[in-house]
Amino acid sequence: MKKGLRNPSSTSRQRTHGFRARMATVHGRKVIQRRRAKGRHRLSIQGR
Repeated sequence: MKKGLRNPSSTSRQRTHGFRARMATVHGRKVIQRRRAKGRHRLSIQGR
């Protein structure tokens, strides 16, 4: 039987989509800026 493609890890998820990862690049900061302007409650994924 084949193993599923997705193998979730909260560490790798944070490193790619977390707040600090977004703030590290210009385009990431633009993402946060857009989400603030839209009024999003969560700007990036939740950290644990």
